[in-house]
Amino acid sequence: MRTHLTIAALALLLGAASPALAQKSMTGGTGGSAAVGGTSASTVGTGGTSTSATGSTGSSIASCGSAASVNGKSHTGVSMNKGNGPVLNSNARAQAHEGGTFSRSHTRTKVKAGEEVGSTTKTMSHTPGSKPSMSTTSTTVR
Repeated sequence: MRTHLTIAALALLLGAASPALAQKSMTGGTGGSAAVGGTSASTVGTGGTSTSATGSTGSSIASCGSAASVNGKSHTGVSMNKGNGPVLNSNARAQAHEGGTFSRSHTRTKVKAGEEVGSTTKTMSHTPGSKPSMSTTSTTVR
């Protein structure tokens, strides 16, 4: 009887000493637009990562861009890749121009599985003869 009570007390003590794994999830992203003189450009990037109570990790990432011009040209591009280790990267660019007037947007997003989600968007618009209008938005979730 005494042996069983000691083993049960030891098991309780070990259970209290080792913390249970907690489920952890995080998401984040940024986006932005620029427009001037018949041109516009927008980009957005978002990502997420989740760790289960058993320690399994899953991650996702997405980004897109859009550009438009009344009489000029526009271009968008998105690239995504798996970086070193458990890292996902995305890059979205959009630009529209009519002569010297242009708008552009660029969003970079990075997801480190189970650790961090970060995103930065930079936008700029410009009309010849005036000062460029620029903006930066950034977020990091840990």
